[in-house]
Amino acid sequence: MTPFVEINPEGMRGNVFKLIGSDWMLIAAGTRDSFNMMTASWGGMGVLWDKRIAICFVRPQRYTYEFVERATHFALSFFSEDYKDALKLCGSKSGRQVDKVAATGLTPVVGETGAIYFAEARLVLECRKIYFQDLDPAHFVDDEIHKNYSKRDYHRMYFGEIIHCLAKP
Repeated sequence: MTPFVEINPEGMRGNVFKLIGSDWMLIAAGTRDSFNMMTASWGGMGVLWDKRIAICFVRPQRYTYEFVERATHFALSFFSEDYKDALKLCGSKSGRQVDKVAATGLTPVVGETGAIYFAEARLVLECRKIYFQDLDPAHFVDDEIHKNYSKRDYHRMYFGEIIHCLAKP
C-alpha cells in the first residue's frame, strides 16, 4: 500500500466541494481498541481563529457521535471511487450492529494524534477538536433547511484544527 506523505493543507489536490459533497468522507474517532466511523457528505474546510480547520456534522443518534464526543481528536479520510461501496456501507449501517472494518476490509491506522484513519484513503486530515455547536432551528433563515430534520435530530458541528494533512503521492 502506498505510504502517506505529510503536506501543507493548502497543497491538497481536489475541489473541497467534490471531496466532501460527492466523493464523501469517513469521520472516525476513538482509540485503537474502540472506535467507529461514519460516512459524511456535509462539511467544510477553511480558516478560522488563525487556524486551518475542517468542519464535520454528526447527528446525536449516530454511534460515531459518542466517540467524537469523548475524543480530543478525530480524522477525516477521503477515498478514491474504488471505495464507494465501503463508504455506502459505513453510511447505512451502524457500528453498534456491524463490524464495519470486517465488512469493508478497510485498514485502521492510529495517527500521530491518536486519531483513527484508514490506510486505503488517498487524503487524511487529522484534527484536534477545538469547538462544537448544536444546530439551532431557530436560526435557520431559509425555511427549506427544515426538510432535512423531520425527526428534529439536529446535527452537532465539530470544528477541528487540522494538525496533519496526509496524502498519497
